[in-house]
Amino acid sequence: MSNFVELLKKRRSIYNLGKNTSLSNDEIVELVTDVVRESPTAFNSQSQRVVFLFDDAHEKLWSMTEELLKPLTPPEAFENTKEKLKGFANGKATILFFEDTDIVKRLQEQFALYAENFPIWSEQASGLTQANVWTALAEKNIGANLQHYNPIIDESVSSEWGIPQNWKLRGQLVIGSIESPALEKEYMENADRFKRFN
Repeated sequence: MSNFVELLKKRRSIYNLGKNTSLSNDEIVELVTDVVRESPTAFNSQSQRVVFLFDDAHEKLWSMTEELLKPLTPPEAFENTKEKLKGFANGKATILFFEDTDIVKRLQEQFALYAENFPIWSEQASGLTQANVWTALAEKNIGANLQHYNPIIDESVSSEWGIPQNWKLRGQLVIGSIESPALEKEYMENADRFKRFN
């Protein structure tokens, strides 16, 4: 089996994260920057934007998220929510993924024939980028889990870190040292997912 497939198998949702990663903050930024630059985008739009939250900023995000979720969560469920968010805060950092909507709009105007597809292609590029970054981190034995608290946290994130209004938050990748492995993964039957014709 190829190294690539082995890496894909290694890229799992890890929820028990710590702060003792094999890479420094600078090395994480360098790795992720390289991966994002090499990830494909339709029309080479390069619409992905990334914000790194380390240390206090990382913990601030999850504290902020807790405050925003409290009034939206039934009281009987909130303790579980708090524990989950505490687990995220225990990690090393959060990588925020955005898409630049100005680029999408500009391409829609420039190539009117494909206008309705550009938002779709933007989402596809975002997903590709997130998966590529996650896999690259897994290769370095850095655990991660991908969260989607947008749009609930969008306004607070933009205000706290001065994010441009045209950057649309698409996901939050929580990363850190792997304190316990992922659970066993269950797979659907191949016959239910794949068809082949000769």
